[in-house]
Amino acid sequence: MRISFRELIKSKKLDPKSKNNLEILLKKVAKDHDLEICSLDIKTNQNPIVLKITIKKTNKEDITLEDCSLFNTPASNEIEHSNLLNCSYVLEISSQGVSDELTSDRDFKTFKGFPVNVELNKKNSKIKFLNGLLFEKSKDYLAINIKGKIKKIPFDEVLKISLCTLKD
Repeated sequence: MRISFRELIKSKKLDPKSKNNLEILLKKVAKDHDLEICSLDIKTNQNPIVLKITIKKTNKEDITLEDCSLFNTPASNEIEHSNLLNCSYVLEISSQGVSDELTSDRDFKTFKGFPVNVELNKKNSKIKFLNGLLFEKSKDYLAINIKGKIKKIPFDEVLKISLCTLKD
């Protein structure tokens, strides 16, 4: 059975300001644990409803499964004590995941050999994108393997490097 956000409000199980108030409450809890709330999604189409909280570390380090687990208890306790929800719910804590855009040296080492899309900033060229396998990154250039040939692209010509799927 699908229950809309509006129906939950009508049934007095969810206050109209609950999402905003929950977000404010959870941001305080996250801050105490050196975390940030990236998003709060309330999935009212499920029974019980699902509160999905996406977190990241304030120091930009990777989120681990343990970090999510450790945040679950204080978040759950604060939600329970707030009385903002008058219905049963499932709490899901997750991380943002990996971005498709490669920016750090770690990204380039991790995804060596993976298909990438390179967006170029050549103003007078018809070529705006190159697709190939990530081969090498130096301080001066990016090298990609395009059908067996290594192409070195100076970094001053590169706008963005993203993971992709290779096209024939």
